[in-house]
Amino acid sequence: MSEVLEFVRPDSDTRLDIYIASIGMGLSRSRVQKLIKDGYILVNDALAKPSLKLQPNDKIKLTVPDDSPSVIIPEDIPLTFVYDDPYIIVVDKPPGLTVYPGRGHPTGTLVNALLSYYPEIARVGSEKRPGIVHRLDAGTSGLMVVARSEFAYQTLVKQIGRRELKKVYLTLVKGHPRVTNGLIDAPVGRHPTNRKQMSVISTGRQALTEYRTLQRFKGFSLLEIQIETGRTHQIRVHMSAMGHSVAGDSQYGGRVSFLERQFLHAHKLGIQHPVTGKYLEFVSELPLDLSDVLLGLEPVP
Repeated sequence: MSEVLEFVRPDSDTRLDIYIASIGMGLSRSRVQKLIKDGYILVNDALAKPSLKLQPNDKIKLTVPDDSPSVIIPEDIPLTFVYDDPYIIVVDKPPGLTVYPGRGHPTGTLVNALLSYYPEIARVGSEKRPGIVHRLDAGTSGLMVVARSEFAYQTLVKQIGRRELKKVYLTLVKGHPRVTNGLIDAPVGRHPTNRKQMSVISTGRQALTEYRTLQRFKGFSLLEIQIETGRTHQIRVHMSAMGHSVAGDSQYGGRVSFLERQFLHAHKLGIQHPVTGKYLEFVSELPLDLSDVLLGLEPVP
C-alpha cells in the first residue's frame, strides 16, 4: 500500500525537490524529482515542477509508492526459535534485522527468513507481512510471536487490541530518572516535520509506558519497561521526552561511543495461547553485545 502524506510548508524560498529531500523521508533528491515528474507530489492539489519555489502555507501532498516486492522470497537467514507449535512461533530476533520487506529493504528481513523455516505463513494474515502480529525496530533485539495459522493470527490481533500481550523490555538510558519507578502517559504520533521520527504530540495516539529502575551506573540507568500500547518507537520517544534517551539511539538523542545500536531488548513476552487459552511466558536474556556494555559501566548507589 502506498503511503500518502499531507502537510503545510511553513516558510518560503525553498525549491520543492530540495525541501522534500530534506524532511527525513529517506528519499534522495533524484528520487524526489522523479516522483514530482510522475505526479506523486502535488502542491496545492496541482502538478508542479521540481524547481518550484515554495511559498508560506503551500499545501503539499506526497504519495510514496510501495516498493516492497509482491512476492516475498524465502531466504536462508539463521534464526533462534524459543517456541513453536502448529499455531504460533516465538522467535528471538537479532539486532539489525528488519521485520518485513519495505522501501529501502526489499529482502533480508525476518519475514524472508521465517518463510524458509515455515513456508505456510505465506498464507497467514497480510500478504506483505505474513504471520506478523507485532513488530520490533530493526535495532531492537528480543522476543516476537508470529502466527502460523489464520485463526491464530486473528486471535493474537484481538489480544493485542485488548492490550492483553505482556511485553517487557530492558533498556539502558542516559542519566538517572528523578522518579525511579513511574508511568508515562503521553500520546505518540508522527513528528510534524521529520516524517521518519515519532514524537510526543497532542494529536498522537495514547501511549502508556511503565518503567522501573533496576540498576544505576555512572551516567546511565538500567530500566525494566512494560508497555501497554505498541506505538511506533514508543519506548525510545517516551524516554527521550523524559530527558533520558535510550543509550545508542542516535535518532532520539542517545548517541554514545560504545554502542552501535540502541540498548533496547524485548526481554519477556506473555500471551494467551490462541487455541488452548493457556498463558505462556517466554524470557530472552540480554545478548552479548548489550551485557558486555553493562560490564564496562561503573555502578553507583
